[in-house]
Amino acid sequence: MPGAYDALSARILERIGFQAIQASGYGIAASMLGIPDIGILSMADMLDQTRRMVQAVNVPIMADGDTGFGNAVNTYYTVRAFEAAGCGGINLEDQTFPKRCGHLDNKTVISMEEMVGKVEAAAAARRDPDFIINARTDAIAVYGVDEAIRRGNAYARAGADLIFVEAPQQKEDIERVIKAIEAPVSINLADGGKTPAVSIPELQKMGAARVSVPVATIFSAAKGMIDALTLLYEKRETPSAVRPDCMLTFSAFTDLVGLPQYQDLSNVYVKS
Repeated sequence: MPGAYDALSARILERIGFQAIQASGYGIAASMLGIPDIGILSMADMLDQTRRMVQAVNVPIMADGDTGFGNAVNTYYTVRAFEAAGCGGINLEDQTFPKRCGHLDNKTVISMEEMVGKVEAAAAARRDPDFIINARTDAIAVYGVDEAIRRGNAYARAGADLIFVEAPQQKEDIERVIKAIEAPVSINLADGGKTPAVSIPELQKMGAARVSVPVATIFSAAKGMIDALTLLYEKRETPSAVRPDCMLTFSAFTDLVGLPQYQDLSNVYVKS
């Protein structure tokens, strides 16, 4: 599940063929506010942007619910809101507020008991039993692998469908949490992050139930814009005139955003 940060990136992922998408809080913070993922985005910000993604595609999108944006009662409301927006599931993490990207240093986590209450509230809040509660633990960075396993099993007993173990730093740790947690386990591959670059087929062989790749879209978009716009700045010509392969053509982009379908609708319904 690659991470999308807006409706366009979600559309691109769907067109490529991915069958599910993760809403990337890291990417949404960067694209909406131009800042790191350090807990500044509000629930309303995240909800509005995720709703736009849901409306743009026909594949399931898993929301990024951060810490539930408060206590267990806030978490209950958060799940209700994202499910009503059309999401297929939600990530909820056990960091303290304000949270930060799982691959940054100096994280802190709430008690296991408090997070269990949040997971129970989340499970009770959903109306559709197929809406996925993906409970994330950042405990490895604070207390180690044993505590992440203990928490993962507790969150599964509390009603989580999927356990997201963030930032294991060794391949052996990935294998260990997958085997020791008595629920499906999700692994996050953040380009340049703390988790080793294990291939997706290898993770599948280990038994990982889901692999998220959250920042590939925003990192590649930023690199593409820097490259193309540096040409504009230095050469004083449109980037496509200098290097035609550095950007989509006008016709390719209008096709990507669905202009032909809107023209078809116009031909059928717009009466002169």
